[in-house]
Amino acid sequence: MQRIGIVDLGSGTSRLVVYLFEPGKHFRLVDEIREPVRLGEGLASGNRLTAGGMERAFSALKLYADFAAATELEEVRVVATSAARDAENGPEFLRRVRELGLNIRILSGEDEARYGVMAVANSFALEDAWVMDLGGGSAQLSRMAQRRYSFGRAYPLGAVRLTEMFLKSDPPRKGELEELERFVKKEMREVLARVREEPLPLVAMGGTIRNLAKLVQKQQGYPLDLVHGYWLERNALEEALERLLKMPLPERRDLEGLQSDRADIIAAGGLVYRTVLREGGLRGLWVSGQGVREGVFYEEFLPAPHLLSDVRGFSVRNLFARHPQDFAHTARVRHLCRQLFRALAPLHGYGPEDERLLDEAAILHDIGMSVAYYDHHKHGEYLVMGAAIPGLTHREQVLLGLLVRYHRKGEPKVGAYKGVLEDGDPRRLLRLAAMLRLSEYLERSRAGRVEALEVTLDDRHVRLGLRADSEPWVEIAEASKQGKLFKQAFGRELVVEWVR
Repeated sequence: MQRIGIVDLGSGTSRLVVYLFEPGKHFRLVDEIREPVRLGEGLASGNRLTAGGMERAFSALKLYADFAAATELEEVRVVATSAARDAENGPEFLRRVRELGLNIRILSGEDEARYGVMAVANSFALEDAWVMDLGGGSAQLSRMAQRRYSFGRAYPLGAVRLTEMFLKSDPPRKGELEELERFVKKEMREVLARVREEPLPLVAMGGTIRNLAKLVQKQQGYPLDLVHGYWLERNALEEALERLLKMPLPERRDLEGLQSDRADIIAAGGLVYRTVLREGGLRGLWVSGQGVREGVFYEEFLPAPHLLSDVRGFSVRNLFARHPQDFAHTARVRHLCRQLFRALAPLHGYGPEDERLLDEAAILHDIGMSVAYYDHHKHGEYLVMGAAIPGLTHREQVLLGLLVRYHRKGEPKVGAYKGVLEDGDPRRLLRLAAMLRLSEYLERSRAGRVEALEVTLDDRHVRLGLRADSEPWVEIAEASKQGKLFKQAFGRELVVEWVR
């Protein structure tokens, strides 16, 4: 296992993330320190880094350097973006940073765009998309084609920069807002015309869009504490923005879901996104929890071209790797699930997407055992629902978490997650959970005694013939106890018997 620290020194905030990883196999985020630095403060008027901005940045970098030394973190990569790139006194700033013993790299606008696309390619199940990253000093809008960077550029449309240029009043005046929007349209006219011609999914990253998404989620009572993979409707963004634009700064600082150090610049960033969605003719965007930092990490984690072959499959395996269980038992439960799913197809009518979801639940069903045996189904649900699983939609992640929750006991219910799911999902949950639970109890001894299933269907019954060298009494007894759930799911009586 290796450790690497990555620092993204932005125009508004700076963040150190630390990853523990085995190259190409699995990784996990193990630490993070975020500091508001406002390095880009004053660039809109003077094109120079201010003394205050540089001192805040140095203070943050000293903190990171000390942390790296204290934790014996051997490798720390520092990347700086538009503020350090655009400022006349940027070279002076870099010299002082290198005196701290940190290796800093200034990213070009295209570098930023490429890393943003790499992050999206490795965290969304998308082949083609528009990718937007709005920071404090600049915004990048790029085209991802076949999961690779196609083209893009940086625009002087960062939230800090635009706030200083246009929003002088608190709350902002109508004329200030209109002037800002005209500037955005002028700067992005050509690329927004391309977006209208190719109305692909738009994936947005950065603190501005994450905070806007959290505001909308809080206001709507969204049941998941997940931002990555969240679909933010244009109408919802516009409604949240309208409320923000009427609030004075002290009120914005107290809003739940909004980081207080972003309260003064969130309006400018929101106006950029509103303009892009309107002018691009898009009805919403996907929110990314990953960005430049993750792009830099993937370059280290994966060989060229630094792309996961299967984002969703990797993410599920990566979660399993953080909470490893009995590999042989897991494999046998997966095998039994696959047999049941295919044999019962005439009753459920589901296709490959649902079979994949069931298989993922079989992989993860016991990860809660890493916490404790008792209530491990509940611990497992928490682990599945506690963080984004890239490649899955929020709906798919909810279904996966609920399948883990009900893999051993309880009546499968969607509960508070109903609003995230589709109309047929309660029945889908019931049927998939019944198959997963049966598979778990057909492997109750964890000894692999049931080698295969012989499934026969008639109008009233489903007969499970268990092929085994000797009578698997425990498996027959425990699986038979699931007859009530099985009948509720499939409308048939369950008969479990040994086939010699």
